[in-house]
Amino acid sequence: MQGLYDLKILAVDDEAALCGLIREILAQAGFRQVRTAGSCAEAQAAFAAFRPDAVLLDVMLPDGDGFALIQALRCERDIPVLFLSARDADADRLRGLGLGADDYIVKPFLPQELVLRLTAVLRRSYAAQLQSADSSLRLGDTVVDWGSGTVTRGGAAVQLTAKEYALLRKLADNRGNIVTIDALCRAAWDEENFGFENTLMVHIRRLREKLEDNPSHPRWLLTVRGLGYKLAKEEAQ
Repeated sequence: MQGLYDLKILAVDDEAALCGLIREILAQAGFRQVRTAGSCAEAQAAFAAFRPDAVLLDVMLPDGDGFALIQALRCERDIPVLFLSARDADADRLRGLGLGADDYIVKPFLPQELVLRLTAVLRRSYAAQLQSADSSLRLGDTVVDWGSGTVTRGGAAVQLTAKEYALLRKLADNRGNIVTIDALCRAAWDEENFGFENTLMVHIRRLREKLEDNPSHPRWLLTVRGLGYKLAKEEAQ
């Protein structure tokens, strides 16, 4: 079942540097499938081939505008569209929303603002699908139930602590990718790693005791020396 960070995002903007920045921002947030286009023609081709689940769309494009493009795309499939525009006039904002855009983000924007507003739209648009996908995490014979915060392995269930839950959720949201020590500390303590690194190691060790058959030689919760930790994917084993 597809999760939030498996959803496909198409970013359409004629500024190549901004497209690259958006791709980097979304990749760092955990999105695994992001493509970009620099014109209406490229966007329509990518829309057909890539079949995105959401589109980030600039208003001003070299061969047309986003207002016309959203209408053309919506004739093919009704998916979430967020406008990205340097034009913050009320008339433009209202026109975009009136055409069915799910949000209208004015440039320049903060990276975190883009991620938060995109994820809010995705969760709202794909609520049932994401709820089903996010209800549990399977690590071989070990099953984590997010709803109850329990780990079941070998027929026995144990409870995750609040910090363990926050850390594991961060790792699961970025499964297969390295999550830095700083990012994990922010997830659990809303702080950078200063003063928390040793405590983080303790929580990781306790998580391994709940998740792994052999915590001293983990299969799933892996250390990436000098960088952080990674939750391995099933197919990588």
